[in-house]
Amino acid sequence: MQNGAGSPLTDHPGTCAWSPGSDFTFPGDEHNKELGMSQPTATGGAAPATMRAVVVTRPGSLDALQIKDVPVPVRKPGWVRIKVKAFGVNESEVTTRKGESDAVVTYPRVPGIEGVGVVDEADEDSGLRPGQQVATMMGGMGRSYDGAYAQYVTVPAGQVIPFETGLPWDVVGALPEMFQTAYGSLTRGLDLKAGQTLLIRGGTSTVGLSAATIAKDLGATVISTTRSPGRTEELRAAGVDHPLVDNGTLADQVRELVPDGVDAALELVGCSVLPDTLNTVRRHGTVCFTGALAGQWSIPDFTPFMIPFGVRLTSYGGQAADLPADVFAHQLQAIAAGRLNVPVAKVYHGLEQVRDAQADLESGTTPGKHVVVLDD
Repeated sequence: MQNGAGSPLTDHPGTCAWSPGSDFTFPGDEHNKELGMSQPTATGGAAPATMRAVVVTRPGSLDALQIKDVPVPVRKPGWVRIKVKAFGVNESEVTTRKGESDAVVTYPRVPGIEGVGVVDEADEDSGLRPGQQVATMMGGMGRSYDGAYAQYVTVPAGQVIPFETGLPWDVVGALPEMFQTAYGSLTRGLDLKAGQTLLIRGGTSTVGLSAATIAKDLGATVISTTRSPGRTEELRAAGVDHPLVDNGTLADQVRELVPDGVDAALELVGCSVLPDTLNTVRRHGTVCFTGALAGQWSIPDFTPFMIPFGVRLTSYGGQAADLPADVFAHQLQAIAAGRLNVPVAKVYHGLEQVRDAQADLESGTTPGKHVVVLDD
């Protein structure tokens, strides 16, 4: 594979002296100790002293993803340490590796904005127990503090979703960021209801495919787009009622199907097509801007009068709390029952295959989520 994707990842000159998360401070901890105030007691904590992690010491090509032996992160009060079983690979992690993220990302850094696994250690009053299955995502993970490209990760307890399922880790590992973004866009962004009609623009993306299957489970009629005529069957497999080929102007095609316009539209392509998407929606309908697959995040010389009268425009960029535990439990049950589809592109085994996963993601040749499973 080009660009170092197939070259050895492991860095074995010795143990890395850098400690993941060492740049993170918690105001009040030392002050409380000085006053003799008690700290939350912990449950669990069977982790070894060191672990393997993929570390980006400095931005660069795929070679910048190096496996190192590093200290297992120390859990702070109010946080949870998770033994990672699987994680999805995302575009934002490619951006972090290349050094194209915003200033909040410093190096060295362990990437990974999402992960699933089991609780290793948590506060006794957290409601979490050692060995419990959990998911986590977003909230600065892999950006302002170290993420899930590792055997262990620590995250704030509020970012942890407990669950119980017999589904394999490669399936569950695909879900957190993908389903959280899709579900949050449809509910918090669009307030989608059963019986309504939804347009998804950018339908063959992971979020687009997830939004389609979740919207069908919510009882909506789904119109979704692809730029390639050969990919319409992928949309049908996700439950899409009306696949459309997007040539850049879609409003006329949508109005042929729904003359008054759709109730809701999920914009994933970006600002290059947003004015056209706004014209697909009925009066008092809503467009939710969630992504910019085409790379354009703004409209030159924008004026609010570009929005058709009576049409609402909003955006979504949420957190783990937007995917409640009971909703995630329902989704897992629906997947097990075959009512929800999980778009998995490929499963990789071990940290050694992280480079391959990022390379395949960048190539864009296979639809769906790229998932890395950490085998015990």
